[in-house]
Amino acid sequence: MGKLNENRVNQIVQTILADYEDNRTINKTDLVNQPDKDAIIDIIEKLLKILYPGYYDDGVYRFYSIKNNLSAAIEDIIYHLNKQIRTVLRYNAELLSDTDNSHEDMAENITYEFMEKIPQIRSYLETDVQAAFDGDPAASSRDEVILSYPGLYAISVYRIAHELFLLGVPMIPRIMTEHAHSITGIDIHPGASIGRYFFIDHGTGIVIGETTVIGEHVKMYQGVTLGGLSTSGGQKLKGVKRHPTIRDNVTLYSGSSILGGETVIEENVVVGGNAFITASVASDTRVSMKAPELQFKNRKS
Repeated sequence: MGKLNENRVNQIVQTILADYEDNRTINKTDLVNQPDKDAIIDIIEKLLKILYPGYYDDGVYRFYSIKNNLSAAIEDIIYHLNKQIRTVLRYNAELLSDTDNSHEDMAENITYEFMEKIPQIRSYLETDVQAAFDGDPAASSRDEVILSYPGLYAISVYRIAHELFLLGVPMIPRIMTEHAHSITGIDIHPGASIGRYFFIDHGTGIVIGETTVIGEHVKMYQGVTLGGLSTSGGQKLKGVKRHPTIRDNVTLYSGSSILGGETVIEENVVVGGNAFITASVASDTRVSMKAPELQFKNRKS
């Protein structure tokens, strides 16, 4: 390989550096005041250890008491979560005129309020584990559900992120759920409202939009979309109910799409695979696609 042309290399370097000199969003280089994505992902893993003590074990519990280790883990989460919340609050436009002290006080209070929600989150997750075990004949135990089901992982991260979303924390909830999305293929917006006994089976390709409302004892399979009819309005649609409402005891089979903020799937509905729904469905209804006609031809002829 020939020697690189130093003049051309320097020219390329200077050209790229000059491209950073305007005020475009992608040119932001204030790294100190930006949320640390790796730190937020680390917080998720630490939270899972206190949500499911013993299942996300780092190996130290065998040497020390569980309560002592959980106490240390909780304090560690409070410290690091408070730091990340304080950072993202500076990005909230409504707080730009506030002092750093007000950011610090607000971050601290939000952190405490969130951590006080941990028992409530755990009570919801207990029902989600039960729903997965009851709803999947392939599940050999609840332990298997907790340790291996991607649906439960995505739901667990969602339940964490949702509480932070309700507390008005910018960015962190979405970073959390998009991390779960990248691992599981399950995209749950932290703003969605989801009741107890929620079960996602298989899960890849599921999309649950921000303003979705889901009741209790809802089961869904891979490829389900709970989305908006149109996003052409862009930011003008912010705060508008764009995604459907799913009532209690509903089953959504693979590939079904339910769209629109005014669409309501009432109680005890079963939606078959690949159904495309943009209008409300009355309770105790089974919705299915008409089976396509199959043709069989002899390949040799």
